[in-house]
Amino acid sequence: MKREDLIAALRSFPYDKKDYWVVAGGAMMLYGLREETSDIDLGCTTLMADRLEREGYLSKISSDGSRCFKVGDIEVFENWLFDRIDTVDGIPVISLEGLLAMKRSLGREKDQKDVEAILAHLKLTEVKESK
Repeated sequence: MKREDLIAALRSFPYDKKDYWVVAGGAMMLYGLREETSDIDLGCTTLMADRLEREGYLSKISSDGSRCFKVGDIEVFENWLFDRIDTVDGIPVISLEGLLAMKRSLGREKDQKDVEAILAHLKLTEVKESK
């Protein structure tokens, strides 16, 4: 999935932007750190998770008690937020620092390349801001 496909999918997503945010590979794409992603993962508020449950979406319960829903092709994770939410092209997205913390906490080999890309981007941003 390319960036424009992600944006189109989110524009048609029928929920309020204040109740969800893009995480994982989608966030990497929105920040320009990756060309494509295989899926869309979102974090959401408890309010939205409750709404999804009322609307009949089935959930899996994580070890921490939070819920995960499948809404079409989009996976929605209750309260999956590290740091804060920023906005990129009008789309709510986990901050770069939060994305870095998330990728590190997952500890998967496949996330190591993303960690390196985020660190390089943050370092470059730091250098530009210090000039």
